[in-house]
Amino acid sequence: MSTGLQLSPQARAALPQHVAIIMDGNGRWARQRGLPRIEGHRVGAESARAIVRAAAELGIKYLTLYAFSQENWNRPKEEVDALMKYLAQYLKTEAGELQKHNIKLEVIGHIYRLPEHIQRLLKKTINALAKNTGLTLIVALSYSGRSEIVDAVRAIAQKVKRGVLEPEDITEQTVAQHLYTRDWPDPDLLIRTSGEMRVSNFLLWQISYTELVVVPTLWPDFRKPQFYAALEEYARRHRRFGGV
Repeated sequence: MSTGLQLSPQARAALPQHVAIIMDGNGRWARQRGLPRIEGHRVGAESARAIVRAAAELGIKYLTLYAFSQENWNRPKEEVDALMKYLAQYLKTEAGELQKHNIKLEVIGHIYRLPEHIQRLLKKTINALAKNTGLTLIVALSYSGRSEIVDAVRAIAQKVKRGVLEPEDITEQTVAQHLYTRDWPDPDLLIRTSGEMRVSNFLLWQISYTELVVVPTLWPDFRKPQFYAALEEYARRHRRFGGV
């Protein structure tokens, strides 16, 4: 059933090609309600489902969700196990929905650190959705922006060592071609929920000219109306890329 929620014509005309989201605030949402942190993650997964669907309906081409950072491995084992459980549930229950909406799935990060059954589920789901041509959903798992840049530098250094690349030939394009995101455009819009004014080691190279929209809403409460409001804010920006 339609909620009647609509984007303005201006926002529809200025839709970002690529939206990235730092999904922050699950723990605070739970704490404010006297609930365990894992309940915040459970409801946060429902927000992710709603935003993926909204982005696909709008025709946005790329959506990157910061789901689990490398630093998150330092959280209590119970919480990490719960996050892995919800990730597995999402992959099992949402694969059909993603297929229905012509959504392709990709992942970035040190995936080898994830439990083996999660790695298998990811590979199976990615393969099943590989031919879809609508929204590309990119999930950052065990991800670190600094580690991504280090991995790119190591790969480039290996090419220099083998003599297939001269140091003076290394350009920004060279670096970009060795990032996890080499196949996709940089984000046009980065949304961070929970009001925190930082990028938290997320897509550090790629967001050089990205528009940032920080909203006070905690992630479990971030749904289609808040997403549309962020897109409206983006449409009001004048992107100069260093020009005038």
